[in-house]
Amino acid sequence: MMVALPETPSRTDVVVIGGGPAGSTAATLVARAGHRVTLFERERFPRYHIGESLIPETFWVLERLGVLDGLRDAAYVQKRSVQFVTGTGKLSAPFYFQEHKPEASSQTWQVERADFDLMMLDNARAAGVDVHEGVRVLEVLFDGERARGVAIADPAAPGGRREIHADVVVDAAGQSGLILDRLGLREWDPVLKKAAIWTYWKGATRDTGRDSGATLVMQLDNKLGWFWYIPLRDDVTSVGVVAPFDYLFKERSTKDHEGIYLEEIARCPGVQPRIAAATRVGPYRAAKEYSYRSRKVAGDGWVLVGDAFGFLDPLYSSGILLALHSGAKAADAIVAGLAAGDTSAERLGSWGAEYVAGMERMRRLVCEFYDGFNFGGFVKKHPDLKGHITDLLIGDLFTSRTDVLVEPMDTFRSERQVMPAAG
Repeated sequence: MMVALPETPSRTDVVVIGGGPAGSTAATLVARAGHRVTLFERERFPRYHIGESLIPETFWVLERLGVLDGLRDAAYVQKRSVQFVTGTGKLSAPFYFQEHKPEASSQTWQVERADFDLMMLDNARAAGVDVHEGVRVLEVLFDGERARGVAIADPAAPGGRREIHADVVVDAAGQSGLILDRLGLREWDPVLKKAAIWTYWKGATRDTGRDSGATLVMQLDNKLGWFWYIPLRDDVTSVGVVAPFDYLFKERSTKDHEGIYLEEIARCPGVQPRIAAATRVGPYRAAKEYSYRSRKVAGDGWVLVGDAFGFLDPLYSSGILLALHSGAKAADAIVAGLAAGDTSAERLGSWGAEYVAGMERMRRLVCEFYDGFNFGGFVKKHPDLKGHITDLLIGDLFTSRTDVLVEPMDTFRSERQVMPAAG
């Protein structure tokens, strides 16, 4: 028996594809400006998702959305710093956000995405967004080069599909974004071709006091990859390894995720003692972490946000920040464009250059790490620049202030490369 989807208008102002943080942010802010917004999400929330660590600069969009009280009420683990551990197990000094920027935004959270994303989507509903879960968007409709709406799967409609027309289409469908591949806009990062395997542990060792919720980045002894270590609620810790795809999955005798994961645990002195007495409480999961970026942030009648625009290696937990920032910037451009009767590529993508520059600043820091960058050594040589490093780790990406790091980092790398081998 065919069941019709909930009634939706055939015409709306803005269609948003995807109900994750980027889509819910864009939808909420456009709806609050008085526009009709219809959002389609193919899954039903709550649903599992990786990407659990927030960084401080998410505060400002979360404040604008009005969800900070919800975050506080959820009793998530509070995150006040990030710390790096070398392949020999040596810890860097923690990068405390509050010491660098003593304000409310410098304390953030380690979240479970199922709860966090549901809170964000419910917030969009409360703002007046017409949210439809469990609905698959089949395609974005174009009239020439201009997006005119979407076709959704509806088993009770003629041909199993229904069309909804709109002035603007926001693609927030994540890495499987519809517009990116249809228009051939995806550009794969030539360097950051990684993969990840992760699981969850209960009873893993945690630091105390203000360090109890810190994200740890722990290098493998062969420096080919790293582990994330993220404390969550209920004494559960998210622990995952990231390394080149070929290294993790092609250059070994086993394809078993558990076997690969445990082999990498044995190569990480930082993580071994922390989980020695812990109990695994989740399945092993794996994903490609290939980085990419679209050549365009927008076109006539459409705009890309979050992972539908680009994905950056998760090393510094920038994913949700990029989702929130792009969602908010796109929303502002859409509201201005609708008010002016101008939904051109130029208008809808007016924020793109600044956003890409911010992504590039974070990408540079990611590449430096994979190239052997030592945070402790750099700060010891340039103590006056620790604040700028902390700015990047906080997520203060969309300003040129941290560009002062470029020349010292280049020099530091050159000096490291010419150092004589020990022996």
